[in-house]
Amino acid sequence: MKMKIQLIDLGGRMPERAHDNDAGADVFAPDDEAISPGDILKIPLGFGLKIPNGFAGYIFPRSGLSAKGIVCELPPVDSGYTGEVHAIVSNVGSCEYQIKAGDKIGQLVIMPVLIPEFTFETLEKRGTDAFGSTGR
Repeated sequence: MKMKIQLIDLGGRMPERAHDNDAGADVFAPDDEAISPGDILKIPLGFGLKIPNGFAGYIFPRSGLSAKGIVCELPPVDSGYTGEVHAIVSNVGSCEYQIKAGDKIGQLVIMPVLIPEFTFETLEKRGTDAFGSTGR
């Protein structure tokens, strides 16, 4: 399924899809950065998105970087947000990693989301036990 998502140019490199059927479009580091083990970077990507209601955007990790311990966290880009999109990049590995300007650092994926309407109900008593409480 394809849909058009409007990009807002904020002076950065726009997402690029390597292949027409790729789930994600590559996003790029604007500057050189060093990320030490245990560190988290908030990297501005230089674009915004106009996402329709019922959808959200996520900057997913790239498989090659994940294998090195460099992963993107997955906070949603909500449909009502049109500001600059950032990649939240964590180093869960054991070595410092050098990000160079222009490196692919994640993949933008747009996904449908269910918007719940929360209600409160009186339910029959259920147990509060967890994790293996119902046996093997």
